[in-house]
Formats: sequence, structure tokens, C-alpha cells
Amino acid sequence: MADATGPVELSGARVLVAGLGVSGRAAAQVLRERGAVVTTLDDDAPDADLRDAADVDLAGLDLVVTSPGWAPDHPVLAAAVRRGVPVWSEVELAWQVRVDRAAGGGPAPWLVVTGTNGKTTTVSMLASVLAAAGLDAPAVGNVGTPVVQAATDPTHDVLAVELSSFQLHFTHTMAARAAAVLNVAEDHLDWHGSFEQYAAAKARIYERVEVACVYGTADPALERMVEQADVADGARAVGVTLGAPAPGQLGVVDGILVDRSFHLPFDDPARQRSAAELGTLEDLRHLAGPDGELAPHVVTNALAAAALARAQGVPASAVRDGLRAYRAGAHRREVVAVVDGVSYVDDSKATNAHAASASLGPAAPGTVVWIAGGLAKGARFEELVAQRADRLRAVVLIGTDQEPWTEALARHAPGIPVSIVDPAHTGSVMTHAVTQARAQAQPGDTVLLAPACASMDQFDSYAHRGDAFAAAVRALDATG
Repeated sequence: MADATGPVELSGARVLVAGLGVSGRAAAQVLRERGAVVTTLDDDAPDADLRDAADVDLAGLDLVVTSPGWAPDHPVLAAAVRRGVPVWSEVELAWQVRVDRAAGGGPAPWLVVTGTNGKTTTVSMLASVLAAAGLDAPAVGNVGTPVVQAATDPTHDVLAVELSSFQLHFTHTMAARAAAVLNVAEDHLDWHGSFEQYAAAKARIYERVEVACVYGTADPALERMVEQADVADGARAVGVTLGAPAPGQLGVVDGILVDRSFHLPFDDPARQRSAAELGTLEDLRHLAGPDGELAPHVVTNALAAAALARAQGVPASAVRDGLRAYRAGAHRREVVAVVDGVSYVDDSKATNAHAASASLGPAAPGTVVWIAGGLAKGARFEELVAQRADRLRAVVLIGTDQEPWTEALARHAPGIPVSIVDPAHTGSVMTHAVTQARAQAQPGDTVLLAPACASMDQFDSYAHRGDAFAAAVRALDATG
């Protein structure tokens, strides 16, 4: 076996797959197909070869492939790193074993997205744009299909890849065609250990980029990530902005999405004084919120998707058609129902403070009954509450980590009514939450589920949480 960043011969290699979730099972299958001797470890999987980490013999291993849920300080991973046993993410394995396209031209290039929020929306928009250009380009990675499964399928023309900080931490040699970091805010500090380590994991996405490093110009930290990245010769920094773009950027002029980066060859003398029209804000109007307003982050996500697609050579018309065709996934500012003049909106995907702030942002002052709370993951909410307190009519708290919420609300929103759902009501938490929210709401208000927390304290996933909210709202609607 080679080291963590060198070439690898998997045939005969002794590999431990740590974690048998969806990506771990896909990794084990691909490894076995390539002749590796695979041992699986998962204390919750009945079919795992090993159920106890104490049974792992690191001396007999050539490689560890880890699932994203396993933090770097897990005893097996930490011990492997100390012994010099390479530790790869499933994404690194995918990069190492990717196959040539059936149509020729080598392996499918990767267009990669990360960020604290907006990853799934952006990568789904990107896949829609690529499809509009006639490309076989699935959205893969953190969004669903394991990357290793897609990378070994020769029918794909290009991959739209969503990656979390967990997946990037043990990714060593990936060289994306183009990559975007959408934003970085405090999240997953319990996994990474600090915000600095979390941001450093995100920044890995820019390493070895071939064509374009895409970033939001509103955040200087993202630009510094690009400046510090070791990229391929000729790769460029491409900013996206909600204002008029400078040369080399994408942005908005009089309601038109414009490209001043990929519109002409780099050496064309007309490049500095021209632009290409990619579409309009009206092409995104179907993504407006319950108030009919288009949230700024939706436009930013669309511009980032457009920049990545343009780095792949997609025509401007495909950007327009793909954005028109894109439909938001479930649990993303989804209007469930309007009951007695009150809109009930499911944004269960808002699993951290940054996302919840974006969800609250477009609301008029004093019109939101906010359902918040869950598994805080070590986060605090003072800044979020202080920033958005003016939007609130009332707050309903769910979840088991209530102390950081009650402190933040008492300090920064002392005049806002707060009701708390007893954590013991796990099976009926949303019924209680929606009932309490209804009692506070007035016609024209919005009851917004934007928890700013993970869901695993009381639900299987953010989708399960959103489904429970929707069911409780529909029960209200049925009873009148």
C-alpha cells in the first residue's frame, strides 16, 4: 500500500471499512470488486464483521475507509493515524477508483459544492442546469447516491457532488474541475473540535482545483480560502455577488443574472467590457417564500450553481432552462398549509443558526411564531436571537437542549412569549408544538419550523421532523 496521498493497488489490500451506513456499504462493495480483503466494523450493524472497536488489529491493515459519521478522534481512526495507516473518506476512495467514461475522455469531472448551508439546493440546481445542457450528471454525495458508486459508473458525463465537512476531512487527493464554498458558520463543533478546524475541512475542497474556485464575495473569509488554496495552473477565482459583478464574477444587474467570468476566452480584448445574460430573477420566482419574496440566499445558490456549470462549458441558455426547471426539495421553506389565515412553513432542513437566520430573514417584523430547538451540537444562539428577534411574535421550543435557547431568548428577546414543549412528549412533540403555535399566531402570520438544531434527539432525521410537523398541521386543517 502507498501512503494516504499516493497511488494505490487495492487488489489484495487489507482494508477496514469503519461504519456500515449507505456510503460504507457502497465502499465495501467497490473494494471487494477490486480484490481488496475487506473487514467491516459497526457496533450497530448486525452483519458487520466486527462490532467492537477493541477487536480491530491495526497492525494487519493497509487502509481504513471511514464513514462520515465517525469523528477524527474515534479511537480506531486516531490510532490508525498515529500508526501511519492511511485513513480515507469514501470520497477519497471514489477519487482513487473512478473509471473512464464510456463516451471517452477519461473519468467524469467533478463539480463540487460545500458550505454550512445551501449545499443540497445548489448541487440540485447544478444537476438541473447540467441536465438542461444534455449531460448525464447526477447529484451525488451528501445529497444521496454515494460518490464511490457514481464514480465507478462509466455512463455519467459529469458529477454534481455535494460534500460535507465530515467527508472532506479525510479526503486527500481530489482535484475538482470546479468547486464552491457557499458559506461557513459555526456548526458541527462537537465533531471537528473547533470552528477553525471545521473551516479548514471546508477549505480542502479548493485544493488542486483545475478551472474555478467559486466563492461568495460578501464573505472575506471565503476569498482567503481561495487565495490560500494550492490550485492547478490556470485555475481562477470566481466570485458571486447579489450586486453588479466585477470582471471575473457572476452577479445581478437590473434583475438579470449575468456572467462576467466565462462569457469570453480569457485573452479576448472584449472580455473586460462585456457580459453574458444567464437568466433573470423571474426564472427563480417559483422558489419565492410564502410572502412571495425571493430570499437572497436562493439567488446566491443559483449564481454558484451557474458558475460551476459554466466552468464545465455549459451554455448560458442551459443555465436559464435548468434554473426554471429546478424545484426545491421537501423541508426547505415549504408551505404546508394556510389555516385561518396563518401560513405553516416547514424549513426542517434549517439545522443550524445560519440556516435559521436565513429562513427568518425575509419575514416582516412581528409576524413569525417560530418553532425552534432540538440537538444543539454545542452551539449557542445569542447572535441568532439578537439578529432576528424583531421578526418574532412568539417562540415554541422543542427538543432536549433547551438551556442555550432559554438563555438567549431571555437576554435578547425578553418581551417575546416563549412556550416549551416537554421533552418527554417525544412521540407527540409536533402535535404539542403546532397546537401551541396556533394559539399564538394571528391572521397574516407565519408559523415557521426552522429549528436551528439537529433532529436526532427526538426524530430519525430532519425529514422525519418535517413530516411530523406537516402531519400536525394537516390535522389542524382537517379539524378547522
